[in-house]
Amino acid sequence: MAVTIKKVGVIGSGQMGNGIAHVAALAGFDVVLNDVSDERLKSAMATINGHLSRQVAKQTITEDARKKALARITSTETLDGLADCDLVIESAVEKEEVKRKIFHELCSVLKPEAIIATNSSSISITRLASSTDRPERFIGIHFMNPVPAMELVELIRGIATDDLTFDTAKEFVTRMGKQIAVSEDFPAFIVNRILLPMINEAIYTLYEGVGNVEAIDAAMKLGAHHPMGPLELADFIGLDTCLSIMQVLHEGLADSKYRPCPLLVKYVEAGWLGRKTQRGFYDYRGDKPVPTR
Repeated sequence: MAVTIKKVGVIGSGQMGNGIAHVAALAGFDVVLNDVSDERLKSAMATINGHLSRQVAKQTITEDARKKALARITSTETLDGLADCDLVIESAVEKEEVKRKIFHELCSVLKPEAIIATNSSSISITRLASSTDRPERFIGIHFMNPVPAMELVELIRGIATDDLTFDTAKEFVTRMGKQIAVSEDFPAFIVNRILLPMINEAIYTLYEGVGNVEAIDAAMKLGAHHPMGPLELADFIGLDTCLSIMQVLHEGLADSKYRPCPLLVKYVEAGWLGRKTQRGFYDYRGDKPVPTR
């Protein structure tokens, strides 16, 4: 039988973290949102309120539901603030050394029965679990971006994840109204194993001069009915995240077909990471996005 989750901690208040906090609070969970600065936390709360307000305007939730969801979210700048959580979901940057450091510090403050989850989009759950004192109570809960709008959540067991943890995670995700896809613990799991190589190939197509940014995105939107072109999508995800996932695939599967495109590497080195830095394959600093190549 699953354990009842009442209080959820979320580590990282960026795009994914604030989205997870949003949907968890709306589903009735008490949420503690953690980040390293008060400024980031205030920005995250403003983002959550803005997204909830849009849902009210679209009449998908009521004003009362918005107020109650916001009231369920508290924030903390220290991991100590997560001590009484039943489930803690890490949603930090997609770098293994950062995540392992967080888990090492987190375990000392959590109650013994608490479950730890990672929102990692690519890194081995088994390997991350080994940096904790509870690999049997560790699981991958990978939300899609943007969290409030996307229906799917991938669940990934590590080699030591027990049935109780898996069943509890399933119940938690279901309560939020999400659909579950269970993935084995392979690099990038299911969605990103398929999606990111497609984006990387689109970047190679640009790099080799087969088409420009507008032509490539138009081809996939109009020719394959994709709602967003692959280069536009890369900017939305974040080019640094795209590169990190491709590096995990390349190193983990040892196949040259996953080699990150040199142009992707160059954009990341330039700090052109997409929408979050206002420049990527498009320049977002004006009234309308303009292709940068």
